Amino acid sequence: MKIILFDIDGTLINAGGAGARALNHAVRAMTGHPAACQSFQLQGATDKANFENAYKAGAGRKPTRKQLAALTRKYVDRLPVEVTASIRAKKYLKVKGVEKFLIKLSGRKHVMVGLGTGNLKDGAFIKLEPSGLLKHFAFGGYGCDSHHRSEVLEKAVERAAKIAGVKIKRHEVFVIGDTHRDVEAAKEAGYHSGAVLDGFGDPRLIMRSNPELMAKNFVNLKPWLIWLGLVKDPKGVRRGTYICPDSPIEHAHYGRTGLDLRDIETSMKQLREAKKKVTRPGRD
Repeated sequence: MKIILFDIDGTLINAGGAGARALNHAVRAMTGHPAACQSFQLQGATDKANFENAYKAGAGRKPTRKQLAALTRKYVDRLPVEVTASIRAKKYLKVKGVEKFLIKLSGRKHVMVGLGTGNLKDGAFIKLEPSGLLKHFAFGGYGCDSHHRSEVLEKAVERAAKIAGVKIKRHEVFVIGDTHRDVEAAKEAGYHSGAVLDGFGDPRLIMRSNPELMAKNFVNLKPWLIWLGLVKDPKGVRRGTYICPDSPIEHAHYGRTGLDLRDIETSMKQLREAKKKVTRPGRD
């Protein structure tokens, strides 16, 4: 069994800032602050954390449970308006190649595709509905499940196990996101991690978080399918890290092969030096 969990914003779709606008609207209605979301980083966090931070930016203090519930209702009520505005402005986009990828995964036996997102469940469905991608996801972990991304992912796996009626092992779970926080959450939970570089994340931070796979988007599906173990690796590498810019796969044997270093540049330098020593003429 393979469980594949997708983040939403920057991984499946780009909603053109609809979520931030909806949250700003909700905070403004409650506190008068016009642009609370400019005060902190939204990407890669859960809605629970973002809502608390946004309210604090507007009111100068953390919300009570009642205030947080009211803020959430206002956000969910406003979100469809903002998503529609993004669509009309032609700023609502699907990440390149993702629909083809999901169709291919949905046709596989022993593969379950779910969401692992910081969005509230209602918010996730509202954002995804116009894309037509929602039909591919039978379960998920959501921002309403926890403040912590790793716990959101674990909740998704728990739900997958109930649907499948089997115990899911950690090495059977693959997480795909677009920020270093997605990668770190996957690692914290003990799952495989892959990152899209066309999303909202900082490429340098993503590289430092050391995912097993990095690719621009899903236009070239072969690296993704190799990483998932659904296609044989042409070079015979059983497990490593794949750095996939626009061209052939570069196999870098770190990550799951014993050199789990956070700094990619340092680890690659060490690997190159080791290779030189092995291949240097005149050495046994």
